[in-house]
Amino acid sequence: MTFSPLFTATELGPYTLKNRIVFPPLTRSRSSQPGNIPNQLMANYYSQRAGAGFMVTEGTQIEPRGQGYAWTPGIHSAEQVQGWKQVTQAVHDAGSIIFCQLWHVGRVSHTSLQPNQAAPVGPSALKADAVKVFIETAPEQGALADPSEPRALSTIEVEELVQMYKQAAVNAKEAGFDGVELHCANGYLVNQFISEHTNDRTDKYGGSLENRLRFLKEITQAVADVMGADKVGVRFAPLFESTDEVRVYLGLVESDPHATYIAAIKALNDIGIAYLSLAEADWDNAPDLPEDFYKAVRNTFDGLVMYAGKYTPEKALRILTEGNGDIFGFGRPFIANPDLPERIKNEWSLNDVDPTSMYGGTDKGYTDYPVYAL
Repeated sequence: MTFSPLFTATELGPYTLKNRIVFPPLTRSRSSQPGNIPNQLMANYYSQRAGAGFMVTEGTQIEPRGQGYAWTPGIHSAEQVQGWKQVTQAVHDAGSIIFCQLWHVGRVSHTSLQPNQAAPVGPSALKADAVKVFIETAPEQGALADPSEPRALSTIEVEELVQMYKQAAVNAKEAGFDGVELHCANGYLVNQFISEHTNDRTDKYGGSLENRLRFLKEITQAVADVMGADKVGVRFAPLFESTDEVRVYLGLVESDPHATYIAAIKALNDIGIAYLSLAEADWDNAPDLPEDFYKAVRNTFDGLVMYAGKYTPEKALRILTEGNGDIFGFGRPFIANPDLPERIKNEWSLNDVDPTSMYGGTDKGYTDYPVYAL
């Protein structure tokens, strides 16, 4: 089977992608402590995978309250910006394009990860359930824990957060990133504002769908003002079935997910962003998105559409051939196979991922995966 269509060039904003295979955002918790600072090990990791047509960093918190997992990197301090410069330089030297994923977990956090051990923040004082956070229990040791009770943000604090996203984009630009992606998926802060299940506000950021989308629109416009809309992407994880797996996936299934997400996508299209990233459910036997949703996304959005979530080359080729998607993220296979595009092109066998080294640790299970030996 030939996968040559996945190796055709395509335009992403001002950039020409050498192929349609994306290294997507993947939390690995390898930043240096104290300070959640990107480091040379991370630069090695990303540059090893620069065969991708396009790369997006792991979720990167825009402020200290945005952290929900131990050892994840930030982009709100001068030291973090300097650390990211190592990464962007290494990726550019290796010939790829890299965006920074701007992240705020909102209520999906723990007091031990918050400044002064305060409560996490969210649109409403509604605790996250059926999900765990990862906290540091000792130097280089961590454990899963239940999220802490959050407190609701005031209207003024929400407006301040919009400016924090804008500043994070300024920092990303200084760090040498080619653009930014807004993490608006998986039950984190932006998703919490969008969802009817986690937003019971009565101010301009709550109530109607239009109001629940206001935070999304404001932060997207704010970062577009900094980067240029053609250097901005947004990630969603639309879910259409309510199951136990969905809950573990941080899933928030709206009463009408189709209408909710198509309205959100239309608003983003009006801003003119470069791409939309849609993360499909990735557990075993997870269903595809409904066919009418694929079509509605294509008919609503003018930029590139990226899909990810346990994708195989075969599925990516099918979605591309059907005209429903343009670029495709391969997560776990790219962790274990730094030369994944070459392996796909040549139909070479793949390394298996080591599940014990996914989060935290050293170069083991991070930069020591071998390339294919001819």
